[in-house]
Amino acid sequence: MIVIGLTGSIGMGKSTVARQFEQLGVRVSSADAIVHQFLKKDGLAVGVIGKMFPGTVQNNTVDRKKLGEIVFKDAEAREELEEFLHPLVVAEEEWFVRTEARKGAKLVVLEIPLLFETGAQSRCDTTVVVTAPPYLQRQRVMRRPNMTSDKFHAILKAQMPDREKRLRAGLVINTGMGRNASFRQVAHLVQKLRKG
Repeated sequence: MIVIGLTGSIGMGKSTVARQFEQLGVRVSSADAIVHQFLKKDGLAVGVIGKMFPGTVQNNTVDRKKLGEIVFKDAEAREELEEFLHPLVVAEEEWFVRTEARKGAKLVVLEIPLLFETGAQSRCDTTVVVTAPPYLQRQRVMRRPNMTSDKFHAILKAQMPDREKRLRAGLVINTGMGRNASFRQVAHLVQKLRKG
């Protein structure tokens, strides 16, 4: 089975490309979705995060907006949070890969925003970096609810630059030319990997 590590900076189109893999019958595990599960009501991480970051938990649910306000302003707090969540996410991803392998899957995708930053590429057979022109990235991100220019720049600062990710990538998918163009790139990759 081939494990594809899918990554890209914020607003580059990772989620769109992940859905395109799914449309082509490739199962995807999203690190962000795993974290959201951990933070929701009665989630695995709620109690610990409440102790680590007082005031971020209400009704046994992590207030992601409050938590985000803390960790995007404080690199040390963000590092502390990542050190706690990272092993939990990795364990879920490893379980996903083992399960799909037992089912006989030929390809799976691990969608990991901080793939290179956390060294997760070592758990993948190939890597795909999703990219788009900076002006388009900014447009996409600034359309998100509760997004500010300061928050956008703080997120970019916490991520490896797009150029460096592209240099490390096994393959680059450009989403700047529209969904149909990116779908064709994904379909070509899936076909190539399935042929072996």
